[in-house]
Amino acid sequence: MNATRYHILICLLFCYIQLSAQEKLPIKFGKVALPDFEIKSPVMDSNTNAVVVADVGKSEFVANAADLTFSLVFTHKKRIKIINKKGFDAASITIPLYIGTSGKMEKLEGLKAITYNIENGQVTETSLDRSDVFTEKHNKNWEYRKFTFPALKEGSMIEYSYQVKSDFFFNFQSWEFQGEYPVLWSQYNADIPEFFKYVILSQGYQPFFSNKTEQSKISFSFTERVERQGGTSNRDGPVTSGLNTFKVEGIIDYHTWIVKDVPALKPEAFTTTIDNAITKIEFQLNQIKYPDSPPDFYMDSWDKVSSELLVNEHFGQPINRPNNWLDNELEIIVKGATTATERAKKVYEYVQHNLTCNQQNRMYITDGLKEVFKNKNGSVADINMLLIAMLRNIKIDASPVILSTRSHGYTHELYPLMDRFNYVIANITIDNTSFYLDATEPRLAFGKLPAEVYNGHARLILKDQAIPVYLMADSLTEASFTSVLVFNTEKGGVEGSFSNAPGYYESLDFRDNMAKTTKAEYEKTIKASYTDGISIENIEMDSLKILDQPLTVKYDIKLKTFDDGDIVYFNPMLGEAMKTNPFVAATRFYPVEMPYKMDNLYSINMEIPKGYKVEELPKSVRFNLNGDEGMFEYIITSDGEYIQMKSRVVLRKANFVNEDYDSLREFYSFIVKKEAEQIVFKKIK
Repeated sequence: MNATRYHILICLLFCYIQLSAQEKLPIKFGKVALPDFEIKSPVMDSNTNAVVVADVGKSEFVANAADLTFSLVFTHKKRIKIINKKGFDAASITIPLYIGTSGKMEKLEGLKAITYNIENGQVTETSLDRSDVFTEKHNKNWEYRKFTFPALKEGSMIEYSYQVKSDFFFNFQSWEFQGEYPVLWSQYNADIPEFFKYVILSQGYQPFFSNKTEQSKISFSFTERVERQGGTSNRDGPVTSGLNTFKVEGIIDYHTWIVKDVPALKPEAFTTTIDNAITKIEFQLNQIKYPDSPPDFYMDSWDKVSSELLVNEHFGQPINRPNNWLDNELEIIVKGATTATERAKKVYEYVQHNLTCNQQNRMYITDGLKEVFKNKNGSVADINMLLIAMLRNIKIDASPVILSTRSHGYTHELYPLMDRFNYVIANITIDNTSFYLDATEPRLAFGKLPAEVYNGHARLILKDQAIPVYLMADSLTEASFTSVLVFNTEKGGVEGSFSNAPGYYESLDFRDNMAKTTKAEYEKTIKASYTDGISIENIEMDSLKILDQPLTVKYDIKLKTFDDGDIVYFNPMLGEAMKTNPFVAATRFYPVEMPYKMDNLYSINMEIPKGYKVEELPKSVRFNLNGDEGMFEYIITSDGEYIQMKSRVVLRKANFVNEDYDSLREFYSFIVKKEAEQIVFKKIK
């Protein structure tokens, strides 16, 4: 059978098959009565500004009789209750439409939007005028239709519906079951015939109320009118019409996903991106296979992706060329270097200090490398791919590594879903030692990477293979040490010294901040952070420009709190105590993702001020987090002349599953409370 015949067959097949009974919706779209305005749910609270009453979507294939093809049709219906003015944003709707390379675009059909209000005890309706729907060209592949509901007020009920008709089978609509507002009912149906093979990807932490797949099989006769010449035996006879009949069977998978009573999903402390936490379903087209026909594959392997990237004019081609135009410049740049590592460092530092990143995270080169070198600025890909080209020019084994930053979301290890990648760095190998480099940060040491790129799975792009590499936050440990010495002076005062050596990334942040301000402004900020009872002076900063070493901040302190008073309350943590618990929410439905492990140690050695004695001393404690995953200790002793105290916070992992949230929240709550405790001094009479 030819391809046209199978198009006709499948079109007929979809005309006859209907979806079996679904889970019953709690509402009927298009009809809003007074009782519908009264909405209560356990996932709503005093902070709820709007609530999604029902959100229902369906994707299916339908016949196009005119040209014997089909389209992928997505139907969407949604009802939202606006609680107050803070929920008005829920009434601004954006519908994305895909544009193909030929300029053909998805079609928006049947858009309806109605605002329901209660006036004089009756439900009134205000429909959206078509002239109030605006078009925005987002980029070459996407166009947006935007509108805001009319007659909007506090307490309004809004409802809209539409269809998107698409000829792009790879753009099977994904579905998000939750968002920034509570959702009482979210349902998605996907009707997928056996001829279309999709990889279905799901994520999230909300349980499904219903998650089922049903199949329907149909067997029928298909009759096609054909023209024959010469009847049954004479090929030179007259042309006659006839019928050709054959029997066909087809199967469709009916997928249904339903989630009920979903709380609002909002970013909380230590969240890389909320997109990683949203409960959603995605579809990736793998192949299309009609009966008795070879399959057409649409999802490549990682090895094929690597091969295609290396010949791409915006990725591999620019770095695979000889790039001899760099010869003279590189001869000057690496002058004096005697080893491969020294040459690599000189090239890295040249790119780092002479080119400015425009902060655009990209995987593909936007301009030619010659233009990037000449203009001395570019995107992440422009700068790091130029770095690779320069290193290759001086015979350093350098290759690109593609990844996704923490704020962009996770990549998929099994499937090469390229839209999930947004960043590229360099990998070099010298004497069997591997280094990762990112020249977009002007104060990043050689061999170091920004914390933002430690997001798990990445891919090293080599010839004919893409090797998985893993940049894990758990591989980083940020260790800091603070030491305070307090003593009595000959003049009767109480003074001391303060020294803080932060970890690498805190040092990097400090260097970045100092590049935007002056030492005088920084000193002013530090002095303002202390209470009136403490003054500081003689601030010094060591290793500020030695990028591969943590810096040290030192200054002298004077304690005025002991100048007068029979009773003195003194916090030995000075200004270094953890003041608030970063985990505010009572519950959390997704993991805690910290940028690194930590080991923070604070110690103070204090001579008891003259004329005072210790009336009350905090108790020493040790608190373990989930066995050996973390530890907090607060050890304090006094021999009558001196007080020694140390406070140490250790986290031996960076990522915690949401089931660990309660214990982590309790851990930090204990730290905040303990580090707020004070020593009580009493004047000796």
